[in-house]
Amino acid sequence: MYTIIGCGNINRSDDAVGVIIAQKLQQYLAQHPHPQVRVYDCGTAGMEVMFQARGSKKLMILDASSTGSEPGAIFKVPGKELEALPEPSYNLHDFRWDNALAAGRKIFKEDFPEEVTVYLIEAENLDFGFELSSVVKSSAEVVFQEIISMIRQLQ
Repeated sequence: MYTIIGCGNINRSDDAVGVIIAQKLQQYLAQHPHPQVRVYDCGTAGMEVMFQARGSKKLMILDASSTGSEPGAIFKVPGKELEALPEPSYNLHDFRWDNALAAGRKIFKEDFPEEVTVYLIEAENLDFGFELSSVVKSSAEVVFQEIISMIRQLQ
């Protein structure tokens, strides 16, 4: 099973890019079903990422980044480079997808995907709003097409 999870805040402009790509993938799969692919919109729920990834062979995370790079830049990063155990906290809002990768691996062991890929798209605008900036929208389409191509190649 290949699980694809979109993350982000749909109320913060470009931060929604992972969620928007996931929603487009869900629409694509409704028209072109693939029994080995499942797609989730996990929004900002890091704990949900951990549970939805469980039992998959491969995992892909889609999200926005804010690194100071050129807006719209696309980063494709191995998940192991980004996973981080969460700091002790009583607030689940602090539990992000990078924490979900580390915690899921620790808790679920071999029932957690070994192969994790993360697509990050550099945000231009993280202000309140519902629209992606044009540069991020263009990059989202590039990532969407790459994923569609990958899905078509799965047996």
